[in-house]
Amino acid sequence: MAHIHVAVGVILSPDGNILISKRPADVHQGGLWEFPGGKVEAGETVEAALDRELHEELGIRVISCRALLEVHHDYVDKQVFLDVWVIDGFRGEPIGREGQPLAWCTPASLADYDFPAANQPIVDACLTL
Repeated sequence: MAHIHVAVGVILSPDGNILISKRPADVHQGGLWEFPGGKVEAGETVEAALDRELHEELGIRVISCRALLEVHHDYVDKQVFLDVWVIDGFRGEPIGREGQPLAWCTPASLADYDFPAANQPIVDACLTL
């Protein structure tokens, strides 16, 4: 079974909203909403992976971030370790550089979106930000 280390960003706007993006239909957990991020490469820090992934996906650069929580989740075909960080400072205006829809949500409204099962602890943690 594959083990995947993923850097996940809970991106906060100055007014406290959180950015989510929709996964492409043709990927694992496709069509569901997620907190942006991606795989941590060998020898890469989580902070560096967040900056790289968020630049590739959204066109932003991380200025400041802090650890939020760690989630370990087993799917049928893979195990994921979500290393979740709050991004409370970034440069640039987020856009879906890969064509993905984006949404700014209040923490309470996150419950109105469909997320992969592994993301539920993140949704819950956002209520305390």
